[in-house]
Amino acid sequence: MVFTTLQFWAAFAAFLFLFALLRNARRELLILYVILASLGFFYLSNGWLMLLLPATALVSWLLTRRMSETEGKQRKLLFFLIVLLDLLPLLYFKYAHSFSELLSQMFASNFSIPSIALPIGISFYTFQTISYSADVYRRDFRLKASFAEYLLYLSFFPLLLAGPITRAKTFFPQIRRKHVVSERLLYMGLWLIILGIVKKAVVADYIAQYNDWIFSAPDAYSGFECLMGLLGFTMQIYLDFSGYSDISIGIAAILGIRLRENFAFPYRSQNLTEFWHRWHISLSTWFRDYLYIPLGGSRKGLLRTCCNIFITMLAAGIWHGSTMMFLLWGALHGIGLATHKACLPFLKGIRDNLLTISLSRIITFCFVASCWVIFRSPDLHTAKLLFENIFTRMDLSYAEPFIVARTTWCILLAGSILSLFVGERLYLHAEAKFIHWPWLMKLLVFLLVVQIVIELHSSDIQPFLYFRF
Repeated sequence: MVFTTLQFWAAFAAFLFLFALLRNARRELLILYVILASLGFFYLSNGWLMLLLPATALVSWLLTRRMSETEGKQRKLLFFLIVLLDLLPLLYFKYAHSFSELLSQMFASNFSIPSIALPIGISFYTFQTISYSADVYRRDFRLKASFAEYLLYLSFFPLLLAGPITRAKTFFPQIRRKHVVSERLLYMGLWLIILGIVKKAVVADYIAQYNDWIFSAPDAYSGFECLMGLLGFTMQIYLDFSGYSDISIGIAAILGIRLRENFAFPYRSQNLTEFWHRWHISLSTWFRDYLYIPLGGSRKGLLRTCCNIFITMLAAGIWHGSTMMFLLWGALHGIGLATHKACLPFLKGIRDNLLTISLSRIITFCFVASCWVIFRSPDLHTAKLLFENIFTRMDLSYAEPFIVARTTWCILLAGSILSLFVGERLYLHAEAKFIHWPWLMKLLVFLLVVQIVIELHSSDIQPFLYFRF
């Protein structure tokens, strides 16, 4: 069950009705209700593999509580054990089959671990367990959480399937206060839900169909058509995942939980470092705080800093998948970030003006889009064919028949690209206007979006891209 289906919204309406009735009940009862609903939602997504979540929560909570009461070597050993136990299920489901296949090829044996479907959401709740234990270990988080609170933290259904990864210091104080949902937070949540549905169900799902054809057989298309597929996927992955994040944060807001933004206009970035400050913020800050900084960060000279950046991005690539393509994608971003870091003294001497800002944004966008080809392609051969077609078989005479044949696709792609030029101030102004509109206007906007979704809906509902990670 995903956020763009009528079944989910019908279930959420029923959940919300009882949630509103219980809002003045004891806090423990409300927490229990949300936990049961969240685990039920997780069961619909994963079947009996959902039992991994409460089992992981119990082990992690008990050991973290024990760790918080110890000092010295015992504290370090317990922290290492917690991280290891948290990671084991993720490593098994995500990498065991690929690793056994590699060993089988190396030693010419028939041994292979059966491939088991990756439980949806396991990467995100695993990262939350590690961040919680790490914050307790470093004494950055000192609140004593009950098991019910901790289980809610890991299973909270708006965040369960694909994040955003939420820190304990953001979540726990909010569930401990008296449950009051302000009118502004409620309408901001509705605005984000509408925006997320437009991004995901209207634009990303529609343009995804053509993108899939291109990446399945790039040699069957011209250079212009491959370029359109490249641009299409570049916008698709942004709209898909930022759309999920908007809906997730919006649902949480309706339930009275204020979460931080997860995307901040990343394709407007002037360099790769800025891009990673704006793209999937919860994940990039997680890798920064729990891998890059513990490795030494930027405290031990330029060469060590560049190595730390490269290792961190390799880990980010491996987190996305066990194939060589994800490793290469991470390596390319690691090289790009390290190069930018090394060139900072020179770059700081260049004055910002319209030309330099525009060139910086174009160069950054082209690099990121090219890396998305590696990310999306099933193998290097496919990526090579696509790039070869773009650079050797480019023929603009294909543009007119392409636009005529795929007018709606082109309009949606062009609209999504033009949205990159919308400034953050204008976006915040539009959000504020929506919040202050009469409820009837809000209802009409929502019904209009629903109608557009119905008009553009295909029989194949596209899953959120990040469910597979």
